[in-house]
Amino acid sequence: MKRQNVRTLALIICTLSYLLIGAGVFDALESKQEKIQRKKLDYRKFQLRIKYNLSKSDFDQIEAVVLLLKPHKAGVQWKFAGSFYFAITVITTIGYGHAAPSTDAGKAFCMGYALLGIPLTLVMFQSLGERINTFVRFLLHKAKKCAGLRRPEVSMANMVTIGFFSCLGTLCVGAAAFSHYEGWSYFHAFYYCFITLTTIGFGDYVALQKHNALHNNPRYVAFCFVYILMGLTVIGAFLNLVVLRFMTMNAEDERRDAEQRALLSGDKQKAPPPRRAKIQNPPVTEQDTRRRGLKSVYAEVLHFQTICSCLWYKSREKMVMLPQDMSFSDALMEQGEVSPMHFFEPGSTGCVCSSQRCSAVSTVSTELRSISPFRLLSKRRSSV
Repeated sequence: MKRQNVRTLALIICTLSYLLIGAGVFDALESKQEKIQRKKLDYRKFQLRIKYNLSKSDFDQIEAVVLLLKPHKAGVQWKFAGSFYFAITVITTIGYGHAAPSTDAGKAFCMGYALLGIPLTLVMFQSLGERINTFVRFLLHKAKKCAGLRRPEVSMANMVTIGFFSCLGTLCVGAAAFSHYEGWSYFHAFYYCFITLTTIGFGDYVALQKHNALHNNPRYVAFCFVYILMGLTVIGAFLNLVVLRFMTMNAEDERRDAEQRALLSGDKQKAPPPRRAKIQNPPVTEQDTRRRGLKSVYAEVLHFQTICSCLWYKSREKMVMLPQDMSFSDALMEQGEVSPMHFFEPGSTGCVCSSQRCSAVSTVSTELRSISPFRLLSKRRSSV
C-alpha cells in the first residue's frame, strides 16, 4: 500500500476517534446542565402563562416575535458599518448568525459573494502568513547573529514556539479589550476571541451588539474590524507554519513516486549492452601472479598521487613510455630497472633510487597507514 494511502487512512481513523472522544466528553459535561436548564425554562414558561393568563398558542406567538426581534435589539444591522461586519463574517467563514439576509436577492448575492470571497480570503491569509513567517525568521536570524551564537540558523521549533506565543498574545489582548467594552468576564471574552479567530463562530457571544455600538462608537467598531482581520492573519501564519507542512507531504510523495517511475521506465527502454567476445588469455605462471600482486599493491599506493622526485627524473632520462593505467614504478619494473623485492627490503623507503638522491616528503593521506601487511609502503614521498 502506498504511503499516501496509509497516511490518509490513519488520518481518517484519528479524526473519527477524536470525534468519538469529543462526543463523550461533551455529553458528560453538558447533558446534565441542559436538563436542569430545560426544567427551569419550562417552569418559568408555566409561571408566565398563569400570571398573564395566556394560552399555549398566545405564548407561542409571543415567543416567535421575541426570536424575530433578537437580531434587531442591537439597532440597525444593515447600514454600511453593519453590512461590512456581516461581510467579514461571511468571507472569513465565522458566521455568527446574529444577522442574516431576509430577501431572496440578498440570499442569492450572499451565496455568490461567499463562493468567490471565501477562497480569495483563505489564499490571502495564507500568503500573508507566509510573508510574516519569512520576516520573523529573518529577524530571529539577525538576533541570533547579534547575540553571537555559533549556530544562527532558525529551526522549525523556534518558529513554532514564536507562532504559538504570538497566537496566545493575540487572544489575551483581545480578551482584555472585549472584557472592557462588552462587560464580559475575562474568561468569556477569551472564549469569544478563540471562537472568532478559529472561525467557529457559534454566535452565543457577539461583539457590537449592545447600546447600538455599530453607530454610536466608531472607534470600537474600527478596533473590532482590525482585531478580527489581524488576528486571523496571525492564526493563518501559525497554520501555514504547522498544518500546511503536513498537507504537502502527500504532494511530495506523489512527486517522488513519479520520479521513480520515470527512472524505471527510462532504464527499461535502454537497450542491453552488446556482448563482448571472450579473449583467451595465455596461461599465467606463478612468477607472473606474484609480480602482478606486487604491481597491484604499488597501484593502490600510488593512487594517492605520491611519486618520488628521483623516479620522475629517472623516467625523464630513460624516456620511459608509461601506459595509461601504469605508474612510474611499474614501467621501471617492466624495463628491468628495479627489482620488486627492493620495496620490501629492511630499511627501504619504497623509493626506486638510492637514498642519497631521494628527497623526503610529507604524507598525503593517513589512510595508507591502514594498508596491511605492507606497512612499509606507508612512508610517502612527494614530487618536486
